[in-house]
Amino acid sequence: MIKEVRDTLKIEYKMAVLEYAKLCGNASRACRAFEVPRSSFYEWKKAFDAEGKAGLVRKKPAACSHPRQLSPEAVEKILYLRRTCHLGPDRITWYLERYYGITTSCSSVYRTLVRNGLRRLSKKVGGRTVHTRRYNKEVPGHHIQMDVKFLKLTSNEGKTTRRFQYTAIDDATRIRALQVYQCHNQQSAIHFVDYVIEKFPFRIHTIRTDRGHEFQAQFHWHVEDKGIRHVYIKPRSPQLNGKVERSHRSDNEEFYQLLTYTDDVDLNKKLAKWEQFYNFDRPHGAFRGKTPYEALRSMLIKPKCVREGMVYYRCYRGSNLLSIQVRL
Repeated sequence: MIKEVRDTLKIEYKMAVLEYAKLCGNASRACRAFEVPRSSFYEWKKAFDAEGKAGLVRKKPAACSHPRQLSPEAVEKILYLRRTCHLGPDRITWYLERYYGITTSCSSVYRTLVRNGLRRLSKKVGGRTVHTRRYNKEVPGHHIQMDVKFLKLTSNEGKTTRRFQYTAIDDATRIRALQVYQCHNQQSAIHFVDYVIEKFPFRIHTIRTDRGHEFQAQFHWHVEDKGIRHVYIKPRSPQLNGKVERSHRSDNEEFYQLLTYTDDVDLNKKLAKWEQFYNFDRPHGAFRGKTPYEALRSMLIKPKCVREGMVYYRCYRGSNLLSIQVRL
């Protein structure tokens, strides 16, 4: 029998008992006729007098409190992180533990979101067909993925400004470097790669880009002259640079969605703070809540030696012991 029909019949049955007792004027007689305990009869009558027919609906028994129930402050922070930063349950759990000292489970966060009508994020991400094998480098600096994000910024006056965010991310540690330029050309890409080389704390072996016009001959030979390999991914295969593409989605959800554009000076200041937060303070899903620089630290053992301004570390890649160089 369908649950709704069964519940409706139970309500009608309780109404019949109450009506019979009212007609005969004797509660005990009605209880004997319908074989209902008097305690149940008076419980139904009390609920009916207070709430009407709605009071006869069977309520699910639940404890008023639980020893491990989330505090109102924790619930408030969960809802704040969801509504303001648009984070998922896993990332909310890491933020609570890292910044508020609140330890809870992902399932508790998820149930809290469901109870408050925040089960899904506002933007839906469509399914995709994965036709490549996922990989993850284990040596910092071995592969740097680089790409450009097209920005369409709107000021308070409604004026739209077009800018270009150049992004580089280390495949192993997810450490990133960000810069915004007014022009989308090879000169901007060359200036950005010099910034990346100076910014990253380790020596770069390979840079991977798509085949955009900003990464052509001038950029290619500039990178090669720096002693760094430059390789192109396959055409129409952005998933081969998937980590930088995914980081652009984080930029949208956690930075640009909350940004109001005023001018380039203000934008660059806020972008520098976002870059700092991403590298040093933001919990990362690939490392189960560790930040990129914490991931880098966990990959390093004692330094082998210090020479010419570089520290030479030993790092394990699987079962193989390798050396990486980190700038002082």
